[in-house]
Amino acid sequence: MKIYTKTGDKGTTTLVGGKRVCKSDKQLDAYGTIDELNSFLGLLRAKLTDDRERQQIFIIQNSLFSVGAQLASDPEKPLIDAAKVDPQWIIDLEEIIDQLDLQLPKIKYFIIYGDNELSALCHVCRAVARRAERAIILANEDAFFEEQLTMYINRLSDFLFTFARYLAAKDSSINFFWKK
Repeated sequence: MKIYTKTGDKGTTTLVGGKRVCKSDKQLDAYGTIDELNSFLGLLRAKLTDDRERQQIFIIQNSLFSVGAQLASDPEKPLIDAAKVDPQWIIDLEEIIDQLDLQLPKIKYFIIYGDNELSALCHVCRAVARRAERAIILANEDAFFEEQLTMYINRLSDFLFTFARYLAAKDSSINFFWKK
């Protein structure tokens, strides 16, 4: 089977379910941003040395395939089970955030990113997650996605913020704060 089909050469693509849409469709922007996030998470995972941390990022990457599948689905067709967000994913992220947060000092100011490479890369992932969240909300004006989908992406960006701070602290990096 060839990787190219030529069916998108005129600027359209097919959603899961068979509906053809323009490649500039809000829905495609949303799942394209999830794909970008997953790519950056892969880079982060490749640079991590702790097996537990690598596994956590891998689990998130796997879940993002379900998120992407939901975003790539025809909203007029029933959602396949593989495209559903498991509410447990949200609970799991909240538990990890709480565990990491207990190990970190409280912050009172905005952080200037770049304490170390891993922390900075994690902040890139967080920023892409926030953009994905905005794209999902925008796409949701035309198509209905599960409420858990936006909740999960919102919590994921919270996790990535906390994980970035954790990675900086683990490396004994000093947080640089914005001074007005």
